Amino acid sequence: MDSTIATPCPSTPKWNVDRPFLTGRFHQETKSTSGIPESKGFSTDHFSPGVDKPIGCYHAAIQELIVIDDLLYSLIGIEGRYISIKRARGKDDSVIFQVDSSMDLALQDSAKRIIPLCESYLLVSQFVESRSQFKTGLVNHAFAAALRALLLDYQAMVAQLEHQFRLGRLSIQGLWFYCQPMMGSMQALSIVIKKASANNFTGSAVLNLLHTQAKAMAGDHVVRSLLEKMTQCTSTAYLGILERWVYEGVIDDPYGEFFIAENKSLQKESLTQDYDAKYWQQRYSLKGDIPSFLANAAETILTTGKYLNVMKECGHNIQVPMAENSKLTSVGSSHHYRECIKAAYDFASGELLNLVKEKYDLMGKLRSIKHYLLLDQGDFLVHFMDIAREELMKKPDEISVEKLQSLLDLALRSTAAVADPFHEDLTCCVEQTTLLKRLSTLKDLEISQTVSSSSDLEEPVSITGLETFSLSYKVRWPLSLVISRKSLTKYQLIFRSLFHCKHVNRQLCAAWQLHQGLRRLDMQGIAISVSSLLCRNMLKFINSLLHYLTFEVLEPNWHVMHNRLQTAKSIDEVIQYHNFFLEKCLRECLLLSPVLLKKVERMKLICLQYASATQWLITYSNDTPKTDGSPNVKKYKQLKLRIPSQIQKVASENATVIESILKFEREFTAELRSLGPILSSSSRAEPYLTHLAQWLLGVGRD
Repeated sequence: MDSTIATPCPSTPKWNVDRPFLTGRFHQETKSTSGIPESKGFSTDHFSPGVDKPIGCYHAAIQELIVIDDLLYSLIGIEGRYISIKRARGKDDSVIFQVDSSMDLALQDSAKRIIPLCESYLLVSQFVESRSQFKTGLVNHAFAAALRALLLDYQAMVAQLEHQFRLGRLSIQGLWFYCQPMMGSMQALSIVIKKASANNFTGSAVLNLLHTQAKAMAGDHVVRSLLEKMTQCTSTAYLGILERWVYEGVIDDPYGEFFIAENKSLQKESLTQDYDAKYWQQRYSLKGDIPSFLANAAETILTTGKYLNVMKECGHNIQVPMAENSKLTSVGSSHHYRECIKAAYDFASGELLNLVKEKYDLMGKLRSIKHYLLLDQGDFLVHFMDIAREELMKKPDEISVEKLQSLLDLALRSTAAVADPFHEDLTCCVEQTTLLKRLSTLKDLEISQTVSSSSDLEEPVSITGLETFSLSYKVRWPLSLVISRKSLTKYQLIFRSLFHCKHVNRQLCAAWQLHQGLRRLDMQGIAISVSSLLCRNMLKFINSLLHYLTFEVLEPNWHVMHNRLQTAKSIDEVIQYHNFFLEKCLRECLLLSPVLLKKVERMKLICLQYASATQWLITYSNDTPKTDGSPNVKKYKQLKLRIPSQIQKVASENATVIESILKFEREFTAELRSLGPILSSSSRAEPYLTHLAQWLLGVGRD
C-alpha cells in the first residue's frame, strides 16, 4: 500500500536548540574546555579559602555544609565544588556524579544516596529539552509538558530546601529525609525515559510504554499513580486526534502518530473503473502501533471514521452529537472510551445506512440491475434481440456499439422497462473474448487457476456479438461502494451466460417452428421425424438449464440477500451480503466450475450448429422451412410431380440428411451422457448440482 504523504513538520529554530545555559550540560562542557574548576551557585563569602583546596582539609562540620550546598545544586543538574558531573563513555545522554575522594566517609555515603535523584533529574530535564522539538510529535510534546510541570514542583521543593539551608535548619540527614519521597518517582520516570530515548519512541509507542510501566509498578501506589497521571496527560493530545476522527471523520495528525493511515492516492472514482479497486479497504487502514487501551476498539474506530468520510464525500456534512461526558479527552477509564466509541459508531453507521437506502435508493438500484442483468423482466431483451439481430451477427470489432445502444434505448422505451426510473443508466458493451476466456483473466476467481492451465482452452476461430454482447450499468457514489466495478463484472458474467442461453433457445425455437410448419404441410419423412425428436430434446435441455439458472439459483439467492439487506446494521454488512450473493450465484451458475462449464458450452455449440443446419437439412430432404402461407409453399407442393429419376436422387439425398441428423444426435447424446458422471461426483461436494442433474439428465428419457 502506498504510504500516506505526511505534511513536513516545521524545523526548530537554531536559537531554540542551542541554549546551553538553560540546561545542565554547559557546566561540564565549560569545565572540559577550560580545565579550570569554577564555583557555581555557592557563596564564596563563607568558604573563599577552600576554592582550590580539597574538601578533606576542612572540619567535618564545615564539610557537611559544603556537601549540602553542592547537593542542592546537583539536585537541579548543576555540579558543585566537590561533586562533579562526568559523561559516560559512548553514551551521550548518560551522566554520573562523582564526589571528592577526600570527603568524609559518612558524608560520602550520605551524598551517594542522594546522587541517583540528581542523575534522574538531569536525565528528565534533558529528555524534556529534546522532546520539545517539533519533529518528536504531539504525544512527546504532551509528555514533555507533563514532565516539565513535575519538574516545576521538584524545583520548588529544592528551593524550599535551600531556604531552610540558608536559615541553618537543614542537615545532611534532613536533606535525605526530604528527598526520599521523590526518589521512587524520579527513578521510575528515568526507566521510562531511557527506554523511550533508546528506541526513539513516538506516538502510540510512548503511550504503551507508560501504560506498561504503570502496570509493572502495581506494588507502589504512589509511583503507579504518578505514571497513570503521566499517561493521562500524555494521551490527551492523542485522544484529541482520535476525537476528531470518530466525531468528524477528520485525520488531524501533523506528525503521523495516529494509528490510522490515509492513502490519498486512492480515489473513490476507482470503484467504478478498476476491477481490483482497493478504495474501501485501503483508503483508510490501520497501522502497526495501536495504544493498548484502544486495541480492542481499533476496527470500530477505523470503521466509524470511514462512514463519516463517505457522508462527507456525498456533501452530507454531519457530526456525531457529542455530550460533555462523551468527550474522549476527558479523564476516563478504557471502559469509558469504548462506550463513547461504540455510541459514535452506532450513530455513524445508522446515518450512512439511511442515506444509502433512502436518499440513494440502494434497493431500487439493485432491483433494476436484477431486471436487466439477471433477466428478471426479459420482455425488453426479446424485443432487443429481434431488432439488433443483424448487428449482433457481426464480429466484435465490426459492431457499432453506438448503434446497439440506440437499439437498446428503443427496446427499453417500447416495453414495460420504461416504467423503471433507472432504465437510463443501462448501457451496452461488446467484449472481445468469449465467456471462458474472460473468466480466466479474473485472477481473484477460482476458475482462473484451473482454466488458465487447461490446454484445450482455445479462442474460437470466429465469434460474433451474440457470444460477446453484454450490458453494463452506471453506478454513482456512494452506491459504488456496494455495486463496484468488481460486482458489476460479476453481474455481467452471469448476464452473458443467460444471454447466450436465450440465444440458443431462440435458435432452437425457430427450428422447432420449422418442423411444425412441415407437419401442417403433411410432409413428414423419416428425416423430419428424427430431426423433430432431436430438436425437442435440445429444447428441453436448454429450457431445463434456463429454468435451473433462473428459478433454482438466481431467484432463491436474491430473496435471501434481499431479506438480509433489510436487517443489515451497517454498510459493511450490506457489502458483505451483496458479495456473498454474487459469489454464490457465480458458483451455482457453473461459472466457477470449468469442467462443467465447458461441457455445457460444448452442448450449446452443438445445439447452435444443429439449428443453423436445420434449414439446409430440411431443404435437401424435400421439405420446406417456411410455414403455411409462405410464397414458397406452392413450389414444394409441386415436388410430388417429379419424375422417377428425380425421386431416386431425392432418396439418396434423404439418406445423407438422415446421416447428418444422426451425427448431431450422437454428439449431443454423448455429451449429455458424459455430463452425468461429472454431475454425480461433483454433487457430493456441491449439493446444488443435484437439482441441475435432475433437470438435465431427464432430457431424452421420455
